[in-house]
Amino acid sequence: MDFTTIQIGIEKNVARIALNRPDVRNALNEKMITELTEAVEWLDCRDDIRVIEICGNGKTFCAGADIQYMKRIGEYDYDRNLDDARRLSSLFQKIYYCKKPIISMVHGAVIGGGNGITAASDIVLAVRDTRFAFSEVRLGITPATISPFVLRRCGVATARDLMLSGRIFSADEALRYGLVTFVGDLNEVNERMDFYIKHFLEASPQALRDCKYLIEKVNGTDTDMSAFEETAVIIARERMSDDGQEGLTSFLEKRKPYWCPQ
Repeated sequence: MDFTTIQIGIEKNVARIALNRPDVRNALNEKMITELTEAVEWLDCRDDIRVIEICGNGKTFCAGADIQYMKRIGEYDYDRNLDDARRLSSLFQKIYYCKKPIISMVHGAVIGGGNGITAASDIVLAVRDTRFAFSEVRLGITPATISPFVLRRCGVATARDLMLSGRIFSADEALRYGLVTFVGDLNEVNERMDFYIKHFLEASPQALRDCKYLIEKVNGTDTDMSAFEETAVIIARERMSDDGQEGLTSFLEKRKPYWCPQ
């Protein structure tokens, strides 16, 4: 398959998906959302692929949604906005429900929707100087479509802290919160990647599929599909709202939005 916003490398039974918009810090736009969804779905269907890695080219793993894209989508009518939000939600669902183990390796920054990719992954490895943020509230919107996956990883109390404040936090904090599995320097992270790949390849592919299903069912947190639809409705509405448009516009104009103390 040919892609323009991501790169795929396959070595034996391991596939690596690299986000490849380094000039905009791998920010998610329509094309990347579509290509990443298609790539995960395609690799999930391949019997020869046993493990999937997700990483980012350039200095940053993912800076969240492309602001120009968000601004443009917010100006569309509601139905088109909702369709786009559903596609974004579908991306995170494809990652989360993938039958193969998915390992995300992050560096630089993981902002907004980038946290949706990692929260939906099975294992998250972070280079120590990585910075994280759920910055949506500063833009007049909420981390709606990623919220079901983030809350599963870190719980309600931590989500209240991070999502309501929109503050920047460190990889070590992310580790304490359960958003990250391992933190180390680049060499240590690469070694830990090899460690997990080795163990996953030594496990039965069918047993791994069954185990992922089992964890969801026994934990009793298998989200009703209506919850995913509701998150799409929320973000579609917010992107069209006065605050959503002001937040995105002020970001692009490099000024504070009207709700900030002047």
